[in-house]
Amino acid sequence: MNKSQEKLLVATLAGLIIASVAAFAVQPALAAGYDVESPAKIVGVKKWDVLNARKWPASYSQKVGAFEPKTSVWVERCIIAPQGGSDWCLVEQQDTKGWVNAKFLKFAYDWDI
Repeated sequence: MNKSQEKLLVATLAGLIIASVAAFAVQPALAAGYDVESPAKIVGVKKWDVLNARKWPASYSQKVGAFEPKTSVWVERCIIAPQGGSDWCLVEQQDTKGWVNAKFLKFAYDWDI
């Protein structure tokens, strides 16, 4: 193994360690959440657009699905974001389950009947 291959191997291992640590860092944030168990509607999304659902509560996380405006969803739980961040909620509708920004949800107790 030459020097450049050794450097590449060390860099790759360091990247894997950093990625693993980052994945575990998300777990405390999830634990800081609260159960909601309530229906809600997708709001604040243009009629030609969709709200992306994410694998983790972060805008850079992998997209796992999308919801059209005014779609009814079931909200399982939400987390409170640190200062300056956005709150996120874990929602589900049929086969799609993922995290969405809470500002795009209108909970059932807010609905005008």
